Amino acid sequence: MTAGSVDQNFLFTVGELYRMLRVFVDKEAARFGITRAQWAVLTKIAHGEGLKQSELADLLEMQPITLTRLVDKLCEHDWIERRGDCTDRRVNRLYLRQAGRELLIRMKNLSGELTARVLEGMPQEEAERLLAQLRLIKENMRNAIQNTGMEQVRKGAVDHG
Repeated sequence: MTAGSVDQNFLFTVGELYRMLRVFVDKEAARFGITRAQWAVLTKIAHGEGLKQSELADLLEMQPITLTRLVDKLCEHDWIERRGDCTDRRVNRLYLRQAGRELLIRMKNLSGELTARVLEGMPQEEAERLLAQLRLIKENMRNAIQNTGMEQVRKGAVDHG
């Protein structure tokens, strides 16, 4: 790479990669009658059964109405179920059904296949290093977003104080 090429190409390359990955995963997941977004919801529920829909929306950084539509579809397929909360009747908690558990096993296999395809030709140690670097970038982004929000709060205090 030439000097400055990372500055000029990094964000666009990551954006293009993300779009391509979304299309690829959606296409492959469709073989199982599921979308990438539904798969993400199922996976989060599997890791935290009994989550409130509002908690799940926060975890997925998704608008509650969008999540409600996804949950409706997942319930229609009998992959998950809503159960009322014993302490607050306004709250729904989400649980996997047996069909959802079975689907997630198949999706785990698909995930392995897709990962192998997109990392084809990359040695295992390089793939592990890449994942570690992506996690670092993700953490840097999380911090930048938080700091940007704090900076805006500080500017508001200066502007109004």
